[in-house]
Amino acid sequence: MTVHFVGAGPGAADLLTVRATRLLAAADVVLYPGTYLDPDVLTHVSPSAELVDTQDLDLDQITERLATAHHEGKDVVRLASGDLSIYSALAEQTRRLDGAGVPWDVTPGVPAYAAAAAVVGRELTVPLISQSVVLTRTQARSTAMPVTESLAAFASTKATLVLHLAITRVRNLMAEIEPEYGGDCPAVVVYRASQPDQQVLRGTVASIADAVESAELKQAAVILVGRALDPRPGGESYLYDAARDRSTKR
Repeated sequence: MTVHFVGAGPGAADLLTVRATRLLAAADVVLYPGTYLDPDVLTHVSPSAELVDTQDLDLDQITERLATAHHEGKDVVRLASGDLSIYSALAEQTRRLDGAGVPWDVTPGVPAYAAAAAVVGRELTVPLISQSVVLTRTQARSTAMPVTESLAAFASTKATLVLHLAITRVRNLMAEIEPEYGGDCPAVVVYRASQPDQQVLRGTVASIADAVESAELKQAAVILVGRALDPRPGGESYLYDAARDRSTKR
């Protein structure tokens, strides 16, 4: 048996990949993050499967459940919100499974930031405005950030900024980046993107904290900041330029 780590996407039951739904349907045991997941995602799971909500389990307890299911010859899926490539504790869990000799694989999911951008209908990389996206978080009651990854350093690039796990500190964070982005820079907060209780707050670096505090958002929100969120300015992609030489592939 193999432990399948599966990205559940931003929460909507119809935004899972086909592979993810097949793995869920075949699983005997499914561990899922109850805090962030729309319960409808679990409609893809067989009625006979054992469901384990991990929101009250620590990492060792989660890994023990995965290893036990494997040794019992059961197909097991470990669901993670969004995609496994960021903020999923994949490294810690797989390190423990490797130590226990338990095989595993990964099925990607739709990242929360991509779902948020889709909700507001914005490309995060607009020609001549921003061609880079910074995905980061901030430290509060969480693991320390590397000293080279300060928010001020990222803000100096003026790239499109995506802040995860940061909604409770939005006022302080906007004050920190305002010198680089400007108070009038567009800022968007998307709470539970794609889920039934989704909320979208639009504003600027100077105003978005007021909107967040008024809405009393405390978790499960993505903050997007950058000039690319403004639909008006921007150049056009060279890839689709009518004047581009298409005689040879490059």
